[in-house]
Order: sequence, then structure tokens, then C-alpha cells
Amino acid sequence: MRGSGRSPDSGAVAPCAFAAGAALGWLADLALADPRRGHPVAVFGSAAAGLERMLWRDHRGRGALHTALCAGGAVAAAAALQRAVRRSGAASVALTTAATWAVLGGTSLVREARAIGAALSAGDTKAARERLPRLCGRDPLALDEAQLARAVVESVAENTSDAVVGALVWGALGGVPGLVGFRAVNTLDAMVGHKSPRHRRFGWAAARLDDAAGYPGARLTAALAVLAGPDPRGAWRTWRRDGGRHPSPNAGPVEASFAGALGVRLGGTLAYGGRVEHRPVLGAGNRPVQVRDIERAARLSRRVGALALAVTVGGRLAWGAVARSRRGQV
Repeated sequence: MRGSGRSPDSGAVAPCAFAAGAALGWLADLALADPRRGHPVAVFGSAAAGLERMLWRDHRGRGALHTALCAGGAVAAAAALQRAVRRSGAASVALTTAATWAVLGGTSLVREARAIGAALSAGDTKAARERLPRLCGRDPLALDEAQLARAVVESVAENTSDAVVGALVWGALGGVPGLVGFRAVNTLDAMVGHKSPRHRRFGWAAARLDDAAGYPGARLTAALAVLAGPDPRGAWRTWRRDGGRHPSPNAGPVEASFAGALGVRLGGTLAYGGRVEHRPVLGAGNRPVQVRDIERAARLSRRVGALALAVTVGGRLAWGAVARSRRGQV
């Protein structure tokens, strides 16, 4: 429509910028992984930890304020950057590429999983235990080889959603603010969202917000695991039967679909921070996890991530085309 004040191609910039930037960022993560020092997520975590020291009280309201300031501040900063570059397609692509690389963690996830798998294959259980905290928060000292392998497969499944698919979903929905906001919320949940005595109340808001933010990505991850796994029927059956039994509304569908796709049994007894939990078994009729299943889970994670990129980029482009078509009819 003439006279609207909108540049002729401004409606196309955002979808195309996300498509190009997400693809380039995904490739950057594939090639470069996460830096050992100075990662933007680590910088955010340090700032959030400092604010926690200032605000902490054993109170939900204080925790909600902490979550709002940290996540809201990250989203506001990302939105300001996106507005600053909105008139330049190249700058928008560059910003989206940088943000996508910063929030994705698929390559580091797979590398850590494979490193633990290699240690277990070599019979070095001690080295595997030492590396496990880089992947998940479980107590590794009491875990034997089979339990370590199970912990790795479960972590690969859950973090495929948290570190890859969920971020891409929110990037497609909200651009750079969506990417950054999802990673900020997920990081806050990892920091304060657990049920330790210090964070049972203070971390309540972060945990609930992470549940809401992770909901669409977890379901897409489970669906893609059905499509990409070696046993689609088993993945679908286990997801539908066992996904809701997990105490986490988002980890349940993901871990269940991976369990069915790989034909293994996940869940059961585990320990976090000195706290023992007895979780329902996912895929009860399947065999126990073996060390070789770590590599199978890593490959499935990679396939799911690639499919998630295709789905989110395709969906964003399709939605942009529909929006432009509707504007053309006005």
C-alpha cells in the first residue's frame, strides 16, 4: 500500500535475515563450538550471579524480580540492537548470525558426550566421572559405567531441546530478542531453578518461566526425534505413553522420544546435589543403556538439530510470505 511509510522490502528483511543468520549461526556453532573463555552466556551468568547476591532473600517475590531484571534486561538489549540494524539487511544477518552462534550449544553438547563415551570405552571410569559435571548436574562419584552412560544419553536428549531446538523456535518467533531471551531464561533456570534449600523459593519464577519457554521446543524436539530416529514407531509409542510421567513437563517428552527411538530404558534413580530422586522409567520394555548408545544419541541429536533448523527457517519464511501477501491485498 502506498503512503504507509514502510520501505518496499522492509517486510521481507526480518524473515530473510533470520533465515540467513540462523543458518550461518548454526554452521558457526558446528565449526567453532563454544569458546573456552568470554562466552556471552557466561558473561550473562556472571552478571546474573552478581545480581543474585544483591537481591537474594528466601522469597518468591525477590526471585521473580531477579528473573525479570535478568531476562527482561537481556531481551531489551537484544531488541535495541535489532532496532538499530533494522534498516540494513547485511547488519541484520550479521547480528542474527552472532546471536544464533552465541545461544546454540549443540556442538559442545555432542563433543562432551563423545568425550565421556570415549573414556568409558577405554575403561577410564574416573575420567568419565570427572567430565560428567560439564554435561549435567548429577553427582558422578557413585555412578558406575552403565549409570554414567544413561546420564549422558538423558542429558543429550534434554539439552538437544534446551541448547538447540528451543532457541531456534524462539528465534523464528521473536528474532534476536527471542534467541537471547530463551537462552537467558534457560541459563537462569540452570542457576537458580533447582530445588536446593537456597533456591526453592527464590528460583521458583525462573523455573516456571523456563517451563513455559521450553514447551514448544520440547514438543518439536520429540516430534523430530520420532522422524529422525532409527525406530519412529517406538519413539512415538514411548513418547505418548511415558512422556507425561517425568517430573519435568519438557524433559519428559524429549527423553521418552529418545528412549523409544534408540530402544533404550531411561529414568530411574539419580542424585542431584546430594538429593536422591526416584523417577519413573521411560521405555520400560527396552534394554538398559550401553556405552555405544552415547554415540547413537549424539548422532540423533545432530539430525534433530539440522531438522529443527530447516523447520524453523522454513516456517519463518513461509509466515513472512503470508504476511507480505496479506499486506499486498490491503
